[in-house]
Amino acid sequence: MALIALAADKGSPGVTTAAVALAAVWPRRVLLAETDPAGGDLVYRSAAAHGGPLNPNTGMLSIAATARRGLVPDQLWDHVQPLSGGLEVLVGLGIAEQAAGLAGLWPTLGRAFASLADSPNAPADVIADCGRVSGDSPVTELFPHAALVLLLSRTEPEAIARVRDRAAALSNKLHGGPRGASSLGLPLVGVVLVADTNNAAKLSGQVNDMLVHAQTGARVVGTIADDPAGADQLAGRRRGRLEKSLLIRSARKVASDLYQQFGAAWSLPTGPGAAGHAGPGPAGPAGTSGHAGAGR
Repeated sequence: MALIALAADKGSPGVTTAAVALAAVWPRRVLLAETDPAGGDLVYRSAAAHGGPLNPNTGMLSIAATARRGLVPDQLWDHVQPLSGGLEVLVGLGIAEQAAGLAGLWPTLGRAFASLADSPNAPADVIADCGRVSGDSPVTELFPHAALVLLLSRTEPEAIARVRDRAAALSNKLHGGPRGASSLGLPLVGVVLVADTNNAAKLSGQVNDMLVHAQTGARVVGTIADDPAGADQLAGRRRGRLEKSLLIRSARKVASDLYQQFGAAWSLPTGPGAAGHAGPGPAGPAGTSGHAGAGR
């Protein structure tokens, strides 16, 4: 099982950018799913592999009808579109009103996402861009099926305070209450900081100490570089060697650290399609256009 859910509490820390960057450098095959009930961004920002626009009707919108009749994990691929850099995406809803069509289906989607890694035909992990979440967000119904729930946060004091409180609330909801050992259960609630690389290590230690002291059950698991130029490259708005950007280099370290620490607990892919996107992919020389921008 390897469903990794990315979310934020408030503001625009860059969930979509982080999700695309992590998917671009993930150690094995991955499906990027835009599951934000408020709507996705990739269809407006990204080019499809054929050079034209992505189809807004193929993705979360088309899967809504399929899932009501039951959903086998391999059926997810029927609704996937490749981006120009090769990354496979499940395009999000167009507008928030369309989320009504997914009412009651979030647990079904969560199970399918989590089980895709065990597919005998086309196994893959799923990175879900969940956008901003609150206590009543329907997308949180995916979280019990995840291996990791990662809360993205910037480092302003108010942002740190909000992510602390959101982490505690999620631990309470997912693990039955805040407790120091909740990280031993699934899903792990982790915090990823968007920070200046010059003081990222110091900030990570300080925020982690705060999370532990507050008994949130969450831990800082990595930092993504605050790199607007890299985000523009990832979105195709700026030329340059994307694989050398601070954004991609930091995302690669986060992905590597997560996989080194938790990968042994996840199913190993077998069969056709097991090769990952660690090759050139979106972060390689051919992948400097057609991807998401700064995110929500």
